[in-house]
Amino acid sequence: MRPAHILAILDREFNSATSGHHTPVMLWGPPGVGKSQMVAQVAHKHKVPVIDIRLSQMEPTDLRGIPFRHEGQVEWAVPALLPNSERHGNSGILFLDEITSAAPTVSAAAYQLILDRRLGEYTVPKGWAIFAAGNRQGDRGVTFAMPAPLANRFSHFEVEVHLDDWVAWAYANNIDERVIAFLRFRPELLFDFDPAHNPVAFPSPRSWEFAHRALQKFGDNPDLLLNGMQACIGPAAGIELKAFIDNLDNLPDIDAIVEGNADVPVPRETDLQYAVASALVGRAIRVRNSQTEQAVFGHILDYAGRFPQKEMGVMLVSDMHRAVGQRLFETPQFSNWAKSIADVMLFEA
Repeated sequence: MRPAHILAILDREFNSATSGHHTPVMLWGPPGVGKSQMVAQVAHKHKVPVIDIRLSQMEPTDLRGIPFRHEGQVEWAVPALLPNSERHGNSGILFLDEITSAAPTVSAAAYQLILDRRLGEYTVPKGWAIFAAGNRQGDRGVTFAMPAPLANRFSHFEVEVHLDDWVAWAYANNIDERVIAFLRFRPELLFDFDPAHNPVAFPSPRSWEFAHRALQKFGDNPDLLLNGMQACIGPAAGIELKAFIDNLDNLPDIDAIVEGNADVPVPRETDLQYAVASALVGRAIRVRNSQTEQAVFGHILDYAGRFPQKEMGVMLVSDMHRAVGQRLFETPQFSNWAKSIADVMLFEA
């Protein structure tokens, strides 16, 4: 399932925690596809804490607590890491990450916590949702087969990579437009992981964020930049990204485009067309809610209509709409652009 749909599910599951309709959610997927990031996004949206418990690093007593004697009876000291309304608030997310890497004795201790929201005398506060994530057995991670009793305590969703969803996230999080343009040009490299070869560095949604960081740190030193990007996304993808960036010297004048200069040519090379499109979306984001917003939006729409392949313009405007929202439709040039691509379907994420 694509990330945008899983985010919507997690959002509703969080909201249902207070009504009693919440079902614990298990996210499956290979490393680096953004499982933890999606949980963090939901928490950020609702301004609630995430308690991240790595069961793979725990013993059964770490979760169950330590027994102690009280008035002739044995009681259990509740671990401080579990959600508590007084310490953590009335709502939040209990996130059991790397649950498939936990030893069977530890996962067994979590059965009651996940299904009954209890652990001995301890009860999970009503407004807290329970999410979990783990790698599949074929992903070459340290994994145990999930026991049927534990699996039956979750609703299960498999996370797939989806370029449009990643691009929307990337623009919202100020990822370098050159990285976005490259992945528009080479979409198959968004995630390229072969468990049979067990690579150390490989392209994934997470490692492309690392590549973005490498660009900021090493962009002024070509030798360090290549090594830094290869360390994040692997040797082959690092070389391709470096070559793509080096070719951006041939880009047309982006400033002239957003100022409405109709003489700026559209590049013939496909990779440069992707780069121009990503740069223009970035400019649209920067002028959003400013006095020049409508003028810049209009000039970008004019340029989008000049691409030889209409699909390229559709991609540009689709990404722009996801980034700036409905105000794009208020731009006078939008209706003319829409008529010019009437034979091309414009899908909205």
